Amino acid sequence: MIDPKKIEQLARQVHESMPKGVREFGDDVEKKIRQVLQTQLMRLDLVSREEFDVQTQVLLRTREKIALLEQRLTELENRNAVEEVKPAPAIPPVDTQD
Repeated sequence: MIDPKKIEQLARQVHESMPKGVREFGDDVEKKIRQVLQTQLMRLDLVSREEFDVQTQVLLRTREKIALLEQRLTELENRNAVEEVKPAPAIPPVDTQD
């Protein structure tokens, strides 16, 4: 959520930067500016810095887990490849003349 004080400050700055004739309309113009700013900023679907930081940490932990899983998978594949290369133990021939 966007801090209402920031919106208020931004609306005031926009109002003050307008030509003097428009500013003379008074608080109604500033209120309308504030409403428009708030509506447009809400449409942007922004997240707070706190939520962004939380999601960044989640992403970092997830990447670490994926890296560990990739390493483990590589080790298992290498182990499996070595076992496939080993020759099978010799089986003595079966005597079928009995």
